[in-house]
Amino acid sequence: MQDEWGRDPSVRNIRRLFASMETAQTELLDKLKLSPFDPRLRRAREEARALFERVWAEVASKRRAADEQEGCSLYLHCLVRSLRQSGIQIPDEAFTDQKRFERLLP
Repeated sequence: MQDEWGRDPSVRNIRRLFASMETAQTELLDKLKLSPFDPRLRRAREEARALFERVWAEVASKRRAADEQEGCSLYLHCLVRSLRQSGIQIPDEAFTDQKRFERLLP
């Protein structure tokens, strides 16, 4: 059976975005020496995903040019914010793209 959805350019873009987000998340957790099984991660990931979806929808509705790199950076920003709210210490140098999205987040 062929993947008909996989031929759609917008679906391919979203798949690439999700793959980039997953890779970036793994790299961040490695950098923080945080186990992927840390019990605080589930809630932080859920909150980051919900925040990302709201903000990404707003960015898309304004018809701004939003590419894979921007989407990935925005997700990491949401994740870092959620991790910090969960009590996980994240040094500023671990995530250098903080200021870029501050104005977009509630």
